[in-house]
Amino acid sequence: MGEFLDAALGFPAVIFGAALVVVVCFWLLVLAGAADQHSFESDLGSGTVGFGGVPVTVSVSLLVVVAWFGSLSGTVLMHRIPASGATRAVLAVAVLTGSLFFAWGTVRLLALLFRRYFPAEPPPSRKDFVGLVCTIRTGSVSAVFGQAEVAAADGSTAIVQVRQAPRAARLTELHPEDLLVSGSTGLLYAYDEEGEFFWVSPYDASLDPGPKARPGGLGWPEATNG
Repeated sequence: MGEFLDAALGFPAVIFGAALVVVVCFWLLVLAGAADQHSFESDLGSGTVGFGGVPVTVSVSLLVVVAWFGSLSGTVLMHRIPASGATRAVLAVAVLTGSLFFAWGTVRLLALLFRRYFPAEPPPSRKDFVGLVCTIRTGSVSAVFGQAEVAAADGSTAIVQVRQAPRAARLTELHPEDLLVSGSTGLLYAYDEEGEFFWVSPYDASLDPGPKARPGGLGWPEATNG
């Protein structure tokens, strides 16, 4: 125990030991709800990331832990080597440098393994709304104007721009019950990336062809620009 304490309180392990105390206090505050990990990362800047895309707080914490362990082990071995003051100082600097490189390599390897076995999910996209049912929120929907409310898979809702194909709009003149007006239900069947809006058609749950149907297939109105 005495050898361990001497190494922990000696140079260079004491440097990483102080950093380790800060890291432990930070995560205790996060667990207690007194600190927000995500807010801390936001304050660092949206472009700041850790090793291999791992959050910077996790990366730095692992770096400090591994560096402390490496420096502690190196200091114990250094104390067992009979050396003069100058030689011991050189060895201490070597332990400090080696601990940093050891920690950097270990954390980088762990990050690569994490990304390999736990690949990041693709970011949410507006195309995820294609195929979902929406509720019209404007007085009507035409080929140039319209808005609708749609619920995402996570339960959140969003207001999106919607348009009705001109041919489909003309057909509603013959079938007024299919008019897309405020409060009516529509189906988002395609997304126009250039115009940043969804093509929408009237939706009737009783006429749902089932999961085998695909947008653009038989019975789906085609999106046109004319």
